[in-house]
Amino acid sequence: MKLSIAIADTNALPSAFVVYRGFNECIPKAAKLGFHGVELALKRADEINVLHLQSLLDENQLEVSCISTGQVYADEGLMFTETDTVKRQRVTGIFKELIDLATDFGQLVNIGRVRGQIGRLPKPEAEDLFLEITRGLCDYAHPKGVTLILEPVNRYEIDFINNVEEGVELMKKVNRPNMKLMPDVFHMNIEDRTIGPELAKHIDFVKYIHFADSNRLAPGQGHLDFPKIMNSLFHAHYDGWVSVEILPNPDPDTAARQSAEFLLPLIHAYNERRAEVLPIIVS
Repeated sequence: MKLSIAIADTNALPSAFVVYRGFNECIPKAAKLGFHGVELALKRADEINVLHLQSLLDENQLEVSCISTGQVYADEGLMFTETDTVKRQRVTGIFKELIDLATDFGQLVNIGRVRGQIGRLPKPEAEDLFLEITRGLCDYAHPKGVTLILEPVNRYEIDFINNVEEGVELMKKVNRPNMKLMPDVFHMNIEDRTIGPELAKHIDFVKYIHFADSNRLAPGQGHLDFPKIMNSLFHAHYDGWVSVEILPNPDPDTAARQSAEFLLPLIHAYNERRAEVLPIIVS
């Protein structure tokens, strides 16, 4: 298991759910705190200078864990359930560019609120609109080795795919090997019956996990039982990324430090336990 932290560009909207803003300044900060990677919160692929990003990552010995896309929805109002043909083409084009970027950086592209609303549409019609775009993007991404990961989001933010079980049912309808789930324990605390057991139950669909405490602050600052969640993940043999997507309160540096100090010991212990039970392969 590896730990990542969400970073956006300096021009990100104030509403963007990221800890840090500014790649040049904050990638080195993440490395000094002990994070293993960074989650790039983008609205367009051209926010990134590929050569410069690779240099920053190499200098700080970090990886890109994932490209997240909340700002595509928040900044431009684009979504997969859009009925307007021009807007559907636009959001598809943006995602293809992000998939191209992810080919060399993380190989994961998240679908958060950009999946869209049901709104006044009949639910089957909204679902079909989502499936049409998603299947096309999965087919585009597959030969590039990129996986799309859908994040269930609570009912107070969106009305389509609120919990993990709903996400799993939709994954079955997408029916593509490179379409998985990206549960967020903050949203799960609102919508799911349990957190750890629900993750374990559906682990075959889980590719990446967001960590935030019950109050959307750094893990350890609310009431979620992270050791219990980690124990469920351990028994389900999860070895993917967990990423910190929290409010930058009381300030970004403090929030990042609190997250690292709380989670890194848990992850170190988790990986030691995994090493003890994995079989030794003799060549």
